[in-house]
Amino acid sequence: MTNTQMICTNCDSIVPDGHDYCGQCGAKHVGEVDSSHQTLLFGPIMTPGRAKLILIKGTDDSFPGLSFHLNASHHKVGRKHGKIPFPDDMYVSPKHADFFYRDNTLFLKDEGSLNGSFIQLRRSHKLEHGDHFMIGHELFKFELMSLDQEFMMSDETMMYVSPHRPYQFRLVQVLEGGKPGRVHASPSNETIVGREGCDINIPNDRHVSRRHAKVHMRGGDAYLDDLGSRNGTYLKIVEESPLQHGDYVFIGEHLLRVEITA
Repeated sequence: MTNTQMICTNCDSIVPDGHDYCGQCGAKHVGEVDSSHQTLLFGPIMTPGRAKLILIKGTDDSFPGLSFHLNASHHKVGRKHGKIPFPDDMYVSPKHADFFYRDNTLFLKDEGSLNGSFIQLRRSHKLEHGDHFMIGHELFKFELMSLDQEFMMSDETMMYVSPHRPYQFRLVQVLEGGKPGRVHASPSNETIVGREGCDINIPNDRHVSRRHAKVHMRGGDAYLDDLGSRNGTYLKIVEESPLQHGDYVFIGEHLLRVEITA
């Protein structure tokens, strides 16, 4: 019996079952094609959409430059389980994350890990209440504020506090054990974080740029922007996020760069 598969007649890419159009070139797929007519690749890593992870930094026992080839459908990451193990990283959960493909797109999904999975910002990002982001080795939590609700007592008497200012959000530094550290709110509703001369200064973290990142209000929403920092700003993902070629991902103490075959 001859094995057949769905192959784009325009670019020879594999078309997933049930798809009428090629995900690579957009051409309409016409029927089944005998796989014996398809030009073979030297290796599976050359398959369009396949990817690999390059280790940039990790624990003391890690080897920068080490590659993890993502040739299967799912690639679990964990301290004790998975195809990509980080056994010496105590910030990595036993089952931490999953790199997987959907419709020829690579995704990162957090598996409910304790510390989460982070992706470097590529552009301005709209923040939601409770979002976490990281610059250098510093972790911050973003919180929207509603002062009338926060300080109204049960008998409708207002608590005596400092004079009202139009705060709309605050940033809370997250310390070891999840404890809150410094808390900052600006009446201008713009907060710049960096190593010096900013609203929040982190002078002892040499991985933080002088002016690193900014949280500000725009059109009634809050946004996080990287200010051209040297090491980037990383956002903790919620459940899953698509990845692009050149993305950087933090899992525990491991920084990985995503490389996707064109």
